[in-house]
Amino acid sequence: MGTTQLESVPEPKYWHLRTVLSEALDSEFSVGEILPNERDLAARFGVARATLRQALEQLELEGRLQRRRGVGTTVAPPRVGVAVGTEQHTWPGDTSDAWQPLDSALATPPAAVARALETGPDEAVHIVRRSRTSHGQRVATELLYIAAASVPDLTAIDTPSGAARARAVLRELQRLELDGQDRAVELGSARADDARELDRLPGSPVLVVTTRFFAQGRTAALSTATYRADTCRLTFGDAAGVEIHHTPDRQAS
Repeated sequence: MGTTQLESVPEPKYWHLRTVLSEALDSEFSVGEILPNERDLAARFGVARATLRQALEQLELEGRLQRRRGVGTTVAPPRVGVAVGTEQHTWPGDTSDAWQPLDSALATPPAAVARALETGPDEAVHIVRRSRTSHGQRVATELLYIAAASVPDLTAIDTPSGAARARAVLRELQRLELDGQDRAVELGSARADDARELDRLPGSPVLVVTTRFFAQGRTAALSTATYRADTCRLTFGDAAGVEIHHTPDRQAS
């Protein structure tokens, strides 16, 4: 395989390399195939390894590549289509909800969550852990924080932990009348626990969807859902709904 030198272009060198690498992925590699190591790729394209890493990180962010533990960098499959938001406001755990409850615990939340829920700094809240799969692949994890005042009758339920406890919390939450909700999406980096659950490396790009649920004039619950950025493309419609679309060309949003 010969060396391919990059032409001088006005755009950043890593971005031009990203384009060249993307074309190479289309013509020379198949889904799941492992790329050559960084030294060999840098030599082939005549760039510094720092420039190569920038280009590879960009392609990972766009969903073209995946970094896998103990394997290396591989060509990613097409993005999975998953609906995130709808025009209708519903509580988590509704019959149309695609999330699977895993566990629930009573614990002190992060300070930012406590402020959103208007709880005391040391006041425990219900933390429900859920996961979401699509086409047999786990694509997201969620921590749902619920103020104890939102589920006052939960103390009568004798289910100490596990998925059964999580379902009980969600059933009690649905007794409240939902006034509305809002949602924010931002790009982030996978924390160690999220990376482990999503089979990614710590620091991999993720999409963090934060949703606040309102009832009785306050925030009754707050959800932080972490989606694999390499599987998701978000589009926003006029109704402010959010969907993740399957896209054969894998172009970034």
